[in-house]
Amino acid sequence: MNALSLSLLMTGVLLNAGAQLLLKAGTNSVGAFEYSTANIIPVGWKLVTEPHIMGGLACYVISVVVWIMALSRVEVSIAYPLLSVGYVVNAIAAYYLFGEAVTPMRLSGIAIIIVGVWIVARS
Repeated sequence: MNALSLSLLMTGVLLNAGAQLLLKAGTNSVGAFEYSTANIIPVGWKLVTEPHIMGGLACYVISVVVWIMALSRVEVSIAYPLLSVGYVVNAIAAYYLFGEAVTPMRLSGIAIIIVGVWIVARS
């Protein structure tokens, strides 16, 4: 795998991870809501107009374009497992940004993911 391919893959992964973090920030801003027909328009409007959610959706759109570019250069059996790096990025970022717990069990899972990604990338 060359540097351009790896850059495209990691850019896609980071954009995808960033999208998740922005969506979480947006839902934190909107708050918990009840699923009901009466809430469809008011809650839908809040979600559609929340800047973090719009940013998250924009990151998703850009990540799809970047991912397509990456897939044109790398086998999907190599590229797709690298998406797991996003789990690691999100766990660490969620700890710092949202104060989410990173327990020893989660750290063990993150370590397993890192080893798995390393093995796939080396194959």
